[in-house]
Amino acid sequence: MRTNSIIRFAILFLMVPVLSCRNAIPKDKPEATLTLLLRAGAYANAVKAGLSDFQTETNTFVVVKELGEEELHRKVAESAGGADAFDLCMVDSSWMAEFTSKNVLAELDSLGFLLDDDIIPATKNICYKDGHLFVAPYYGNVTVLLFNKIIVKEAGFRPDDITSIEDIEKICKFSKKRHNLGFMYRGDTANNIVVDFLPILRSFGGWVVDEDNNPTIYTKEFVAALRCYIELTKTGRSAKKDDLTAAIANKAAAMGIGWPGWYTPTRNSTMDYIALTGKRQKNSAANNANIYGIWTLGISQFSTEKERAAKLLSHLMDRNVQMASLGAGGVPCRYSSLRNEEYLRKYPQYAAVCDALENGVYRPVMERWNEFYAILGKHMKEIIEGDMPIRDGLLAAQRELNEAFGTSASPK
Repeated sequence: MRTNSIIRFAILFLMVPVLSCRNAIPKDKPEATLTLLLRAGAYANAVKAGLSDFQTETNTFVVVKELGEEELHRKVAESAGGADAFDLCMVDSSWMAEFTSKNVLAELDSLGFLLDDDIIPATKNICYKDGHLFVAPYYGNVTVLLFNKIIVKEAGFRPDDITSIEDIEKICKFSKKRHNLGFMYRGDTANNIVVDFLPILRSFGGWVVDEDNNPTIYTKEFVAALRCYIELTKTGRSAKKDDLTAAIANKAAAMGIGWPGWYTPTRNSTMDYIALTGKRQKNSAANNANIYGIWTLGISQFSTEKERAAKLLSHLMDRNVQMASLGAGGVPCRYSSLRNEEYLRKYPQYAAVCDALENGVYRPVMERWNEFYAILGKHMKEIIEGDMPIRDGLLAAQRELNEAFGTSASPK
């Protein structure tokens, strides 16, 4: 008897993920089925929270497939209809150039879908190519500055006082002198090394490419920003996401660059986050320095239900549906959601997210961004670990990128 009970429990347990992806099934025989490829986790949860009404109202059966980042990229990049066909998908902003060049995304404006003025303007920049709309900014993932409230207060600052990289340096050095760690950073992969550094680089007025996507690594701004970043890293240590957030929350460290999805602060929590101002010093000019990791939504070029998929996209992007997604962990790129006073009383962290999205910037739009950051991250790792002088390392990175991308940008 006990063995049979265990078997029945195991069968029920295995059925849970299958049932969870079906959402609400229409009472009548569905007129059509839409298949969604979504990034697993909070991103997919936000979408699923908005599906029930659409399925009922349109008599549509929606199948949700939650995938890891690499698998999602591969399935969309290699899509060609047939047995693996899907209708709507999530697209990381850094994939936009590749997917439009491969013609795997449908033109949304041709399907009657447009972006409205409630969406934060800077988040729309990635969505167009050659005058046509291909994706909609759905989940507002963006870098923020994580900090320990107690350490910041002991250093003589309030959160509103942290208005420059110079302030961050002061707090991290204070924490280090108090025998705690200062700045925590991610140095485990080339991508994490680069993305962790980009907010600092932007605060110095630098960037990794020019307007034509030519590498701009060996510049005075890049040298100064990396020198500052290395000084910050000396106050702390490299850590993976969970260790980084735990160290800051437990007052073992002062600060680090992170993402809102890593941590949900409350009024009583020891850790919080703010948007970076993009200023090197208090009196410096401000630059958009919060790096977007926005998940957008697009429609497959090979969908046989494009019009219905466009209706679903319009539903998911509706301001009321997006506001309701806040309760499921959603982060809309909308003023009406992120500045709603009622929601801010319950989710005060969205004020910082709104600030970060307003002053954010997308990673370069290029088909070979993965190759670009792999080369840059390799050289930055050598520099940060002390194996290569800053100027020598950046000059080597500039030359390797020039060779890989066929550019001839002259070192400055």
